[in-house]
Amino acid sequence: MSDRPRGLAGYANLSRMAFGYASSQILYAAVRLGVPDLLAQGDVPVTRLAESTGSDPHALGRLLRALVVLGVAEEGEPGCFTLTEQGQPLRADHPWSMRSSLLLLGDPDTWRAWGALTHSVRTGEAAWDHVHGRPLFDHLARHPELSAVFNTAMREGTERIAPALPRAYDFSGARTVVDVGGGNGSLLAAVLAATPGIKGILFDTAEGIAGAAEELRRAGLSDRCSIEAGDFFEAVPEGDVMLVKGVLHDWDDRRCIALLRGCRRSIAADGRLLVLEPVMPSGLGTPEAAGAVMSDIAMLVYTGGRERGMTEFRDLFAAAGFELAEVTPPLGGSEIRVLVSKPV
Repeated sequence: MSDRPRGLAGYANLSRMAFGYASSQILYAAVRLGVPDLLAQGDVPVTRLAESTGSDPHALGRLLRALVVLGVAEEGEPGCFTLTEQGQPLRADHPWSMRSSLLLLGDPDTWRAWGALTHSVRTGEAAWDHVHGRPLFDHLARHPELSAVFNTAMREGTERIAPALPRAYDFSGARTVVDVGGGNGSLLAAVLAATPGIKGILFDTAEGIAGAAEELRRAGLSDRCSIEAGDFFEAVPEGDVMLVKGVLHDWDDRRCIALLRGCRRSIAADGRLLVLEPVMPSGLGTPEAAGAVMSDIAMLVYTGGRERGMTEFRDLFAAAGFELAEVTPPLGGSEIRVLVSKPV
């Protein structure tokens, strides 16, 4: 009899994991309808929510019950709901908003790609390519609406760790910081805002830098940062500090080395390369390891890329003409570390 509670607990945990896709879609549906932003107003009746979102009142009530079970909403007066503290990041205006991340994860195109994970495991190929007939970034270039959601989701992830970067690495001796694949510039903006006197270059594809000019203008950094569009596999702007965040894990070793060699050709002799990526640990018993492992599976689905361990990073850097000099602790409670390399 003593084994039964443990067995039941294990079954319950497996059941929750098995229905994880349902939880994801419940959150996606709520965000897609704009429910969290309406619930932020306080106890809101289902009838008013249904009218505001164009939803069936009975079906919406069932969705709201599910949000309560997930812990992101609560029912006050019967039929009236509000957001919990845990649910606050579902709002569009929350400082750590997850809204676009959920819109990306729940989008039908993303949903279909995750449904082909078995294909990726059997073949080693990206599920996205198999399902959609083209790589992720080619697909985004053809679907501007999804591309905008993707870019905003990447910004959400970056903004959660950006303030920690200038605390983890001293940029005060830098002259020009180049953010390679820097998207809308939120990471570079955090560095420039924390380090007066240095200049920045934001470099990414035309799709990637959409909205960057406005981001830098709002930050009051337009006069200290230029924006350039291009292909980082072909050439990289010159600078003495280069940031490469969340880029290497998208690609195989050959493409990573090509990118890093471009950085090596353009970096100053006394420069530093800062790669911001999860580092796959040898053990799997920590939250950091869990984050790296789940990101690794996501890369298998999306791009065919992967997360790497420290030895693999050292090998990539060496092949491109860099030497790993320093590794920071994880940034801002995330699984992302800064790998600092110098040219050799």
